[in-house]
Amino acid sequence: MNNEYAINIENATVLIDGKEILSDICWKVKRGEKCFILGANGAGKTTLVRTVLGYIWPLYGAKVEVLGELYGATNLNILRKKIAWVSPFIQQYLDRSLTGLDMVLSGPDGYLGFYRKATDEEMSAATEILENLNAEQLANKSILGMSSGQQMKILVARALLTKPELMILDEPNVYLDIAEREFILSKIDEIAKNNPNLTIIFISQRIEDILPIFDKGMIMNNGRIDVIGSRKEVLSAENLKRTFGINIKLVETDNGRLWALC
Repeated sequence: MNNEYAINIENATVLIDGKEILSDICWKVKRGEKCFILGANGAGKTTLVRTVLGYIWPLYGAKVEVLGELYGATNLNILRKKIAWVSPFIQQYLDRSLTGLDMVLSGPDGYLGFYRKATDEEMSAATEILENLNAEQLANKSILGMSSGQQMKILVARALLTKPELMILDEPNVYLDIAEREFILSKIDEIAKNNPNLTIIFISQRIEDILPIFDKGMIMNNGRIDVIGSRKEVLSAENLKRTFGINIKLVETDNGRLWALC
């Protein structure tokens, strides 16, 4: 057991329907680090996330260790309660009867549904978090009847109620308009700065979404880690051209965010 790393993956190759999706992934993230994963569609980002969560298993000979627990020798249902997964793709697994409040309260249990009576403390905490996200009006609304931005607020609230050790933000802005995106990014920045011991993985295909707080990261390409290192080392015009296949000029704004011009 290694408690230095929140994520420790060695020699992980993943096949899905006989096709190699991830190839020989070796990846370590120290506890408390704020890291990004950048890559085009089909690069393998979400498959890597599902491997970290234990929903997909690599071929024999790999090692997957998360929060000091070795996969194959730990109870994943218990471990997942320490991990908050925020992803717009979760909605495909949801029951139409779930309300926003149900979804938020389900976080600490690690299920995509709420199957017990909440305690007064949980109800109070959930209400406070929803108010902080300007989302209290969504408590009794069906989550599948919400806009993408509203759903994302609920998923962020769910993650915060979990009080996780590891938070995975899997393309949280992919369906959001500009206003919704900037609101969610501001909350992510706030969470990262207020929780120095929380390990956060931010996955995106958009350079401008990668906030300065994410000072380490990697680019994935065709199921492999193409480059890994500090933010400055990874987010270079040369690396981005190799990833996206076009010439990209990077412009840094006063707040430290990078914007891509083609």
